[in-house]
Amino acid sequence: MREHRIQQHPILDIPVRREIAFTWQGQDMRGYEGETIAAALIANGVSVFGHHHKDGAPQGIFCANGQCAQCMVFADCAPLKACVALLKPGMRIEPADGLPELPEVQAAGQAAEIACLDVPVLIVGGGPAGLSAAIELGRRGINAILVDDKQHLGGKLVLQTHRFFGSSDAVFAGTRGINIAARLEKELRRYDSVQIWLNSTCLAAYSDQKVGVLKDGSEYVLLNPKVVLIATGAREKFLAFPGNTLPGVFGAGAFQTLVNRDLVEPSKRLFIIGGGNVGLITGYHALQAGIEVVGLAEALPECGGYKVHKDKLVRLGVPVFTSHTILSANGKERVESVTIAKVDAQFQAIPGTEKTFACDSILVAVGLEPVNELLSKAADFGFKVYAAGDAEEIAEASAAMFSGRIRGLEIARYLGVELGEVPEQWYQTEEILKSRPGQVKSAMEPHIPAGLYPVFHCMQEIPCDPCASICPKGLILIDREDIRAIPAYTGDESNCVGCEKCITVCPGLAITLVDYRKDAEYPTVAIPYEFNYAVTPEDETVTVLDTEGAVLGDLEVVKVERVFGRDHTIVVKVRAPAAIAPRIAGIRSKEVHQSQPMNQYVQVIPDEAVICRCERVSAGEIRRLIRAGYRDINEIKAITRAAMGACGSKTCNSLIHRLFRDEGITTSEITDQTRRPVFIEVPLKVFAVIQDEGQGNA
Repeated sequence: MREHRIQQHPILDIPVRREIAFTWQGQDMRGYEGETIAAALIANGVSVFGHHHKDGAPQGIFCANGQCAQCMVFADCAPLKACVALLKPGMRIEPADGLPELPEVQAAGQAAEIACLDVPVLIVGGGPAGLSAAIELGRRGINAILVDDKQHLGGKLVLQTHRFFGSSDAVFAGTRGINIAARLEKELRRYDSVQIWLNSTCLAAYSDQKVGVLKDGSEYVLLNPKVVLIATGAREKFLAFPGNTLPGVFGAGAFQTLVNRDLVEPSKRLFIIGGGNVGLITGYHALQAGIEVVGLAEALPECGGYKVHKDKLVRLGVPVFTSHTILSANGKERVESVTIAKVDAQFQAIPGTEKTFACDSILVAVGLEPVNELLSKAADFGFKVYAAGDAEEIAEASAAMFSGRIRGLEIARYLGVELGEVPEQWYQTEEILKSRPGQVKSAMEPHIPAGLYPVFHCMQEIPCDPCASICPKGLILIDREDIRAIPAYTGDESNCVGCEKCITVCPGLAITLVDYRKDAEYPTVAIPYEFNYAVTPEDETVTVLDTEGAVLGDLEVVKVERVFGRDHTIVVKVRAPAAIAPRIAGIRSKEVHQSQPMNQYVQVIPDEAVICRCERVSAGEIRRLIRAGYRDINEIKAITRAAMGACGSKTCNSLIHRLFRDEGITTSEITDQTRRPVFIEVPLKVFAVIQDEGQGNA
């Protein structure tokens, strides 16, 4: 089991957990108490959880968020989603091969009596937006129920080991996501007026303005709220390419969940599709966990995420292929390689540019879409409904936190709490935090080779101010009205005290400190680092790199500092020639692997790409119907069963719309599918009481 467990991590502590026994296909295995079935199986080297009934295709984990049903297994004879169901001692787990046989019904069921509770505010989602809104309501003593389907609060924050960008004052910028989650939860639990329902799922909104909730995974209740706040976050977009359902093709959130929450190693060699912040950050997380990142492909001419995130990957040896797309994932029972190709201005693959890389996993990070089924249905039925975070608009988690705060105040005002108008500045801050990456400077600021100076390697306009907020002498300037400005040092060679706080708080690891005071010709450069295996006090030299990853030379290590209070950020000090000292931005890891393409290319037939994962409906099947004149997705569903699977079309609906666009069909010509509750599948036994032969209700 230990072969696929993460044994050390530069940021995360490895907890001591109690081992428990279970079986997989009759084979004895060991897992940890409190972890999911999926984590336990992957830790034991199992990646194929079953085979699809339609064509026998292997099935494995994809979303790790309960949104799809690719990880279904049978645990003690019950069909469960392995990514959310918890492992139990002695559990007998079998793969979901083909269609399951329904159990025999021994007794007739009857409708259960359903409890209905009145509540002023229902908050759906315990991530950054939901927590922030709940705190604002709790501070004002407003009764609310916060419902979240996970066993821990925090949403995606609990997966984020990196420091956050944004405003230090407004959204804890400079603090790691895992620590922000802990701080928000601690604050919320101070307020008795807010009830927290974990392991609970909002299933549907009804026309009588009630919301059905599966409480604690076992009891169905109705809530009658005056106000509903939808803070359900986002799900990852799917991508259509041959091999896209192979085990080893992950959504970015699934990969982060397995690595940063479950501390299991789902991969040895990872290839990333998508150069937004999600893909770039997850690649960095993989490297921190000791997983090789073979490469990253982005269809656009430049990565859409923050440049500092891309720079970190490049300095760690990850090749970034811009203007490239994935052609196929290749393998039989799981991913064995990936084929990419360069694209033209119309994003069509250019023949002859194909490259195939050996890898055992592919990370799909091509954007997010709101989890908004409950929001749209509540609006249709006339609820007083608000939205915050990604459910309202896809943006960074810092923006989600601040939008949650604003919605909390707006809800309090609606309920009659006297607190004045929400400050206009708050709405301006919200928009700044939502902003996309801005202009990139062509060069760094001039540097005076004397004294002690911070050097800024962040050359892109993004919302971020921790360095300015933490400087004890106020020497780093960022416009407080618009924190997207690039930081500037306002002192001279004698002002900086060398506390190193700015370099250790920087979310992009994009600040170094150059000290000329002892030796102007060979100054000391302090460099932040976040890896176990990069540098130790015993190292005599390291290879230093500039911002873009170019090698500047091998330099003498003067000191390696692991200072308590820096939250696991190491500071490595090197002795550098004055000519290159200001250009040093990072250190090359000892574990860099140079990925080379394989001498093969897998021919792609686009019509074979799977659009509907649940029912395994291909692009070709749907495309033929579109070309035959079908414009109603409900008709396409009836003919192909596309969008009729367990996930409720969460992964395929946007892809079906894309097929229409590719065929030149406008949105106005399409009749979208009818969405019906429930939005998350639930066992029928939840709604019924079974009579147990004279022993009362069970």
